Amino acid sequence: MYDVALLSVPLMAAVVGWLTNWLAIQMSFYPVQFIGVGIVGWQGVIPRKAEKMAHICIDRTLQQFGDLNAVYQKLEPQRIVEQVVSQVTPRMDEYIDEVMYEIQPVLWDNLPLFLRNRIYQWAREQLPSRVEELVEDFGDDLDELVDLKALLSRELEKHPDMMNRIFQQAGAVELQSVINRGAIIGGVLGAVLVPLWTHYPEPWLLPLGGFLVGFVTNWIAINLIFSPLRPRRFLFWKIQGLFLRRQPEISDVWAKLVAEELITVEKVADAMINGSQGDRTRAIIQKHLRPLLDNSVIMKLTAQVTMGMTGYTELQRVMNQKAVLATGDVFSDPAFNRERAPVVAEVLSGQMKALKPDEFQDILRPAFREEELQLMLVGGIFGALAGLLQFLSFVGM
Repeated sequence: MYDVALLSVPLMAAVVGWLTNWLAIQMSFYPVQFIGVGIVGWQGVIPRKAEKMAHICIDRTLQQFGDLNAVYQKLEPQRIVEQVVSQVTPRMDEYIDEVMYEIQPVLWDNLPLFLRNRIYQWAREQLPSRVEELVEDFGDDLDELVDLKALLSRELEKHPDMMNRIFQQAGAVELQSVINRGAIIGGVLGAVLVPLWTHYPEPWLLPLGGFLVGFVTNWIAINLIFSPLRPRRFLFWKIQGLFLRRQPEISDVWAKLVAEELITVEKVADAMINGSQGDRTRAIIQKHLRPLLDNSVIMKLTAQVTMGMTGYTELQRVMNQKAVLATGDVFSDPAFNRERAPVVAEVLSGQMKALKPDEFQDILRPAFREEELQLMLVGGIFGALAGLLQFLSFVGM
């Protein structure tokens, strides 16, 4: 009976190995938000380090590609011009009416219809060239106008589960493999405990052995994800860190999610207008819109005669405000964002795939490195409790 009971040691160790690896994976992802009081509590490793990983990734990919301006060129600025013109032109009369009714409603109501139509027509004719120059100007200065890290930080704060989805979608098979291998490793370590327990049936041996099983299997699980750095031959197998082996797939998933949810055209435009360089963005918009007013002899003369120079300046200010609001409306078009997302994704994915294994590891590993000991200790404590229960079961036999 006792000999049969000894068989439960490697079986229990296999269960501990499986459960501790499963627990380590779950603790890597969940909870998405911190749960606890003060410093006592837990938040999933990946959500907690998502911002850091995203910043490293952007640094690496843009370092490879050049800068944000180069990415912008891939977006085909002419397509952006077409989008702006197609969205604004049908509403041009409405925008002009809104501006004029805010500044001089009586004047605008009493202006002869043919003059108003001339102003509408002038604005529609001038719009494409104004927008083209504006888009070109933005492209030259985009790297300075958009704080990409601030944008990522803000969006990841809103979507802390983003990194979870990247890891889970790209590495589902590998993560399950890590969990399953925990059972194998735990079983092997448990088999080593059997002769030790037979010769030294000390009360502390099984709890200590359980602690080592939980600790070691978690350590191996984490290292299986990131090591070895490059493919190596072991007997008939070629082995490499599971996520490193999946670099192309992870790159594609990461790039797709980032392009569709984080670095969209709409959010970049919002960051330009409302970010730290918003005043500069508005100044660029104003610079390119001013000719719409200044070069229209009819509108400029009418405005200056009826409103004076102060009123004319106010008209310019309101036009600029309206242009800023219109910019937000133009780039919030879901269809346009969906159309441009694959372009951004292709750029990011290509650069991530081009990273060397150690560079790719540097994106992912820092998040785990700081928490490895905690994850391993949790596994060890869980294993020690299992070992204690097993010892108590032996004592009761």
